[in-house]
Amino acid sequence: MKRQPIYVEVPINAEIEEIWDASQKPDMHEQWDLRFSSITYLPKIDGEPQKFVYTRAFGPFLQVEGWGQSIGSFHKADGTRSSSLHFGTDQWISPIREGRGYWKYEPQDNHVKFLTQYDYDVNFGKVAEIVDKIIFRPLIGWATALSFDVLKRWLEQGEVPRSQYMRFFSTYLITLLFAFIWLYQGLVPKIIGMHPEERAMTGSALSLSENGATTAVLFIGIVEVLFGIAWLLYRRKRHLFMLQLILFPLLTIVSIAAVPAIAIHPFNPITFNLSLIVLSIIGLLISKDVPSSTSCKRKR
Repeated sequence: MKRQPIYVEVPINAEIEEIWDASQKPDMHEQWDLRFSSITYLPKIDGEPQKFVYTRAFGPFLQVEGWGQSIGSFHKADGTRSSSLHFGTDQWISPIREGRGYWKYEPQDNHVKFLTQYDYDVNFGKVAEIVDKIIFRPLIGWATALSFDVLKRWLEQGEVPRSQYMRFFSTYLITLLFAFIWLYQGLVPKIIGMHPEERAMTGSALSLSENGATTAVLFIGIVEVLFGIAWLLYRRKRHLFMLQLILFPLLTIVSIAAVPAIAIHPFNPITFNLSLIVLSIIGLLISKDVPSSTSCKRKR
């Protein structure tokens, strides 16, 4: 099965020495590269490549360990540098068996073009190659590109990788939560269940007949499902956070005005929507200028 090597390129407005150190020194490299939890250089023997071991933890109970060696670096007269790698793991749980790649650092007029290309063989034969092509290779390519953008922001803006990753994963965790809430609220109590309280509240708020209330609830459910899908597909999450800061107070007021007694229910719109308003504010604050894999070039 023909496969495409993973290629990632990003321009970084920093000195080439800074980029070299951040990608070649283990204590710096492991901070920004999402593919590694730790990198440890082994004692170097004269005349031999620099050998190292690495780990990647997947939760508290699963960890992949591997080996690697830097098999050469080359400095051209124009300042271009490169470093070649040979890496792999003997653990059967790893989808990667062995691979090779390189880093390249090319000085440009006002920045350094930092790029990598690598490829690898997989464990478990032909079936694993199909899974790798469909799932794992795109995932590790995404992780590489995201890591490159984190490095770029670290060197250009000074925000440490740990802080960037906390904002990134917090933003998308909140994103998934809101997507679930809108999809669930649209599908279950409105489209699928057509709950009597939904019809009663909608009919009271809009002064509709029973049939009109049913149609309105169905329409609102479809709109909520579409908004939930927007949370998954729309890239500018800050726009959605700001929209919710308008929607949730309005929905709370309309609900209480339509059925005042609902305010004393155990799970009522006041407490529920207030929680969502606070989450929207937090999301709006932390989602500004989060790192993104889309800022990197993925093909030559």
